[in-house]
Amino acid sequence: MSKQISSPSLNALTAPLVENLVVNASALRLDISKLDNGCRIIDAGINVPGGLEAGRLIAEICMGGLGTVKLRASTNFRNWSWHLDVHSTNPVLSCLGSQYAGWSLSHGEGKGAFNALGSGPARAIGSSEDLYEELGYRDSGDHAYIVIEADKIPPAEIADKIAEKCGIPASALTIILTPTSSLAGSVQVVGRVLETALHKAHALHFPLDSIIDGAGSAPICPPSKDFLTAMSRTNDSILFAGQIQLFVEASDDDAKELANKLPSSSSNDYGRPFGEIFKEVGYDFYKIDPMLFSPAQVAVSSLTTGHTFHAGKIDLDLLDKSFN
Repeated sequence: MSKQISSPSLNALTAPLVENLVVNASALRLDISKLDNGCRIIDAGINVPGGLEAGRLIAEICMGGLGTVKLRASTNFRNWSWHLDVHSTNPVLSCLGSQYAGWSLSHGEGKGAFNALGSGPARAIGSSEDLYEELGYRDSGDHAYIVIEADKIPPAEIADKIAEKCGIPASALTIILTPTSSLAGSVQVVGRVLETALHKAHALHFPLDSIIDGAGSAPICPPSKDFLTAMSRTNDSILFAGQIQLFVEASDDDAKELANKLPSSSSNDYGRPFGEIFKEVGYDFYKIDPMLFSPAQVAVSSLTTGHTFHAGKIDLDLLDKSFN
């Protein structure tokens, strides 16, 4: 009989990673400030340059301290050789329980409104997502950490809402901001290559407790000051050139079926840069096939039989079209 392992605290694991950002803020070109309510803000690209290393560290924070993100050069790609390698020994909790941007945050109306999605371990304490019931997991703690992909500092009301949901004072909350157009923002989104596979596996109703381990890789995209272009490139990095391998406790038939359904090319919307598709549907995410958001090439290894199943493809021409 296998020994039952207790679930770790995502926020406790993340705390030292966040403090490392604060201690090395100057070297990482970050800005540390506080809102009027005492909430700590870490700016990784709005009013400061930030950079690749800041994005790499923030990607690990998004993964709740249960994942590693590394920078690597590959000779297998024509023009875009620098990659992020992502790994988690607890991919379901790390990717879905923390990294997934599932907490919808909004305040105000009209041009002054703030609307964004939150990721990171604070979700596991305060978010009301049904996903946590499926995961059978909730975190708790005296401090909480959340990453928001936004190009402006959120109002204090956003911090108050998050803190209230987490049951902590606003002064115990840290919000990390990574604009899509920044280097750090690009890196932390591309670092979701494994998470997209986990999210799609969940959407395909593959049993999450059968996913034991996982790793992924995707090229770092060039940033853009234009939000739509920046968003397209971060998505296209994964859609056209992301690679993942999952290790599952499953039969050959189930592992093969998962492999065949996971790649982005299995979607009818595949074949053009994401920005073109997004514009065509009137900038409405809900009109895009959700099965599109997944890595380009996958391998699924059955721990039950030892067999591995491959599907999908790397498309360097589409990658060049997007990045150029």
